[in-house]
Amino acid sequence: MGENKPRIEKQVRENLLYSGRIISLYNDEVELDNGNHAMREVVTHPGGSSILAINDKDEVYFVRQYRYPMRDFILELPAGKRDNGEDPFETAKRELHEETGMEADTWIPLGSSLSSPGCFTERLYLYAAKDLHAVGQHLDEGEYLGVFTIPYEKALEMVKNGELDDAKTQLALLKYDALYRHVK
Repeated sequence: MGENKPRIEKQVRENLLYSGRIISLYNDEVELDNGNHAMREVVTHPGGSSILAINDKDEVYFVRQYRYPMRDFILELPAGKRDNGEDPFETAKRELHEETGMEADTWIPLGSSLSSPGCFTERLYLYAAKDLHAVGQHLDEGEYLGVFTIPYEKALEMVKNGELDDAKTQLALLKYDALYRHVK
């Protein structure tokens, strides 16, 4: 193996190409550690939180909603975008309530994930939620989704069989399973 020298890139010029409601797109010029210059495309996103909510019957709450970029309905865990400066845990509690109508007495942090750090700034925080109780669903305006439960073991099999495409859903189920369900 060769020497693993860290390479630092310094921003020379920021070039905003698009600023939207959720994302912004930049084409920045950077200086490499050897003095050369390169361009870096960056999509900024405030990040979000996703919740693996498990009820007392060992069932997982899922939402099914139409995702326009995919032009299809996607089966996924409840999740949502962080409001400006919002703590990720507060995002998780808010989204669980809004999307499923549930609140949890027990929360287990499952870490965070970077969706594609080569060009996206989005960091997604993952949580498991247990000891659930119903408080009533409160969807955002224009948000339409179906909520239902799937037995935990079946959901895990769906990940293993390729039936769940959503990365945050896969990661939360597999991480929770590895860290908490099969701990000896």
